Amino acid sequence: MRPKRRYDINTTSGKLHCTYRTPISMRIAVTDGIDVNAKKDLEELGHSVFEKHFSYGDLISGCISEYDVIVIRSATKLTADVLKANSTKGSKLSMVVRAGVGVDNIDLSSASENSILVCNTPSASTNAVVELTIGHLISSCRKISTGDKKLKEGEWAKKELRGSELRGKNLGLLGYGRIARGVADIARSIGMKIHAYDPYVISDVNGCVFHDSVESLFSSCTHISIHCFLSEETTHLVDYEMISLMPHMGDDGMLCGNHIVNCARGGIIDEVGLYRALRNGKLVTASLDVFEVEPSLKSYLLQLDGFQATPHIGASTIEAQSRIGNEIVSIVQSHSLGKIPKSCLNK
Repeated sequence: MRPKRRYDINTTSGKLHCTYRTPISMRIAVTDGIDVNAKKDLEELGHSVFEKHFSYGDLISGCISEYDVIVIRSATKLTADVLKANSTKGSKLSMVVRAGVGVDNIDLSSASENSILVCNTPSASTNAVVELTIGHLISSCRKISTGDKKLKEGEWAKKELRGSELRGKNLGLLGYGRIARGVADIARSIGMKIHAYDPYVISDVNGCVFHDSVESLFSSCTHISIHCFLSEETTHLVDYEMISLMPHMGDDGMLCGNHIVNCARGGIIDEVGLYRALRNGKLVTASLDVFEVEPSLKSYLLQLDGFQATPHIGASTIEAQSRIGNEIVSIVQSHSLGKIPKSCLNK
């Protein structure tokens, strides 16, 4: 018979370790969609895949305890209460796979306490988010979205749409992980000077100017791109006061105004402060792919000309979804063989 758990906490190290190594067929719940080829591959490997959306009420009732694995994106919140409710006697749940990078919607401590592995797909969506970030940066500074909207409304607004160039400007990266470094490579090729703040990076990388505080970064850059995780420390880290530190003038002497892009996590930017900064000119443009509350269809920011947005589509490319799907297949198959996947976050 299959044991309830295939991973237990080592009482000495406090880490999860494998207790079972016979390949098994697994029941997999997918809450927010999966690449069709990945689903096919999982089924061909002998696993059963169920695509279902669960409300919080469903989750807290213990509905995912009948599955060995749950695959989620950012929409599904696995709180401590949810994980506890699905880890009662007889529960099969032994793994959560986050199809993406951020795991702020999963209580990692609770997962470990209940012998549930948590894995993500850290590199699969990197290029897609890099390109979207650059796209937002260029589109906002050249007023592409506004121009498109006005044309469709029958207005030839050529004189109103004078933008600014990126060349010669300082781009500040708040966080310097894989995505930020990809953005830096492209921005540098355009002619921007790269600045960054990341408390976990202690030395200069690729000629990037590192700052010892967030305030120093904002004081030096007319363009900011957000690339950190959402946590208690980073929630509303970028507020009106922080935005007010930005210099308006680039190193090239051009009065280009200030611009912010966030394709990382909603909540890092205080949206009330962002609205105020756009209204009074502290910011010329702001571009968000992520919001504090999603879906965000009635945000007051959507009424401002200097604001452009996309509905959390950072990883929404054909290529990224294919790569994410491949990683999910690899993770689940490793798990079915009793192996701890390389992307496990609580091993």
